[in-house]
Amino acid sequence: MLILSRKTNEKIMIGDDISVSIIEIRGDQVRIGVDAPKSVKVFRQEVFDAIKAENKAAAQSAPVLPVLTINAKRESV
Repeated sequence: MLILSRKTNEKIMIGDDISVSIIEIRGDQVRIGVDAPKSVKVFRQEVFDAIKAENKAAAQSAPVLPVLTINAKRESV
């Protein structure tokens, strides 16, 4: 893990197109801004963990559909 120190209004660049800005520091809370392309999903860790848990639960509880067989009557000619 890379650990950096930043002051208010300073940025950290990730690659060429993602920047993390320090917006405000108040006590033990830091407000940050993330500027990234729309194709990059950005979540808080607790939201990301909740999404993963929901996806896992949905995959495990997916209903199993019965196999259908088709019985066709054939006429003799």
